[in-house]
Amino acid sequence: MPRNRIIEDLNPPPRLLMGSGPVDVDPRVSRVMSMPMLGQFDPAFTEYMNEVMALYREIFQTENRWTFLVDGTARAGIEAIMVSIIEPGDTVLVPIFGRFGHLQAEIAGRCGAKVETIETEWGTVFSPDQIEDAVKKTAPKLVATCQGDTSTTMAQPLAEIGEICRNNGTLLYVDATASLVGMDLPVDAWKIDAVSVGLQKCLSGPPGVAPITFNDRIEEVVLKRKHIEEGIRPPGFKNGSGPRIASNYFDLPMLMDYWSEARLNHHTEATSMLYAAHECARIVLQCGLQESLDRHALASEAMVAGLQAMNLQIFGDLEHKMPNITGVYIPDGVNGDRVRADLLNDFGIEIGTSFGPLHGKIWRIGTMGYNCRKRNVLICLTALEATLRQNGMTPPASAGVEVAIAVYRKAGQ
Repeated sequence: MPRNRIIEDLNPPPRLLMGSGPVDVDPRVSRVMSMPMLGQFDPAFTEYMNEVMALYREIFQTENRWTFLVDGTARAGIEAIMVSIIEPGDTVLVPIFGRFGHLQAEIAGRCGAKVETIETEWGTVFSPDQIEDAVKKTAPKLVATCQGDTSTTMAQPLAEIGEICRNNGTLLYVDATASLVGMDLPVDAWKIDAVSVGLQKCLSGPPGVAPITFNDRIEEVVLKRKHIEEGIRPPGFKNGSGPRIASNYFDLPMLMDYWSEARLNHHTEATSMLYAAHECARIVLQCGLQESLDRHALASEAMVAGLQAMNLQIFGDLEHKMPNITGVYIPDGVNGDRVRADLLNDFGIEIGTSFGPLHGKIWRIGTMGYNCRKRNVLICLTALEATLRQNGMTPPASAGVEVAIAVYRKAGQ
């Protein structure tokens, strides 16, 4: 780059993000991110930390003391939980029903685990009996799964899995990044031991911080591995009996001390991201968690009905479809990438492609968080119909948007 070149101000083009995430950030979240910096041990800031923990206990529907933020995208939460729990040689079972099961298996392997997997065809999920059989066969220390996998748009039923794991002496970890507040996740009632998420889906925030929660069963496991680095180690501290956690940054015991009254000076908190996480949770709870769940379910019903009225085929097992994202087969003779490009260039709307065996076969249309509104569903359906007409398909005129409107009218909207 020439030394005298002037770099213009950032001015991103306006987009309506109707893909698999990230989504458009709620303006109230953007506003709080511009609030002044505070020192990480300023009493005002540590009170915000305490409020974040309380807010996310309500979001996760848990009494877990250890409910806090890991700085980094959603994957940071996954890594913090897995690297802190898994010791080399531990058996980890991963039921894979999409791309993100493969990710959990990858991370578990990097932690030195003996990784056992079961797989099902993309577009389907596992029955509780299938998971129970695999747990009994492999006797894992940890079962790691997703609640919803956006790569397939499928949601794994979890209500019985926690009990299965408890009965077999196994820990259960769930990545709920793509589903939290778009799907019900009563962590305590379902006996889930650990959960991690990100902000960039149904919580309507930016990527960059990972709320997590875990119970005393996880606490007992990770505290056996507690080692505090020199320079911040309290006098008289004795290391745990287990092997040191391989990651310093994602070391849960040190993060627990950072978020507790001990206020261990482990790292500098991502101040603006904490403000964002605080506001994301506050907005959901102000409107009501059940309202958020109902809004996502209604948008899914309207989107599916609209797409079907346009003679498009929905992907996967509809009984187990996630309410906040819809997979739709690309029609024969239609260039899927061209449709996505035209939607972006002509209407400023982004929808998703997919991965692995579904690459080039389906689009993924998200209705998440701040974007999960009647107006956006209708705009997306209208734009998609017009774009399909430009690309060799002739859907019934206005059928999609009219059917979607009817769904909302029936719901009183």
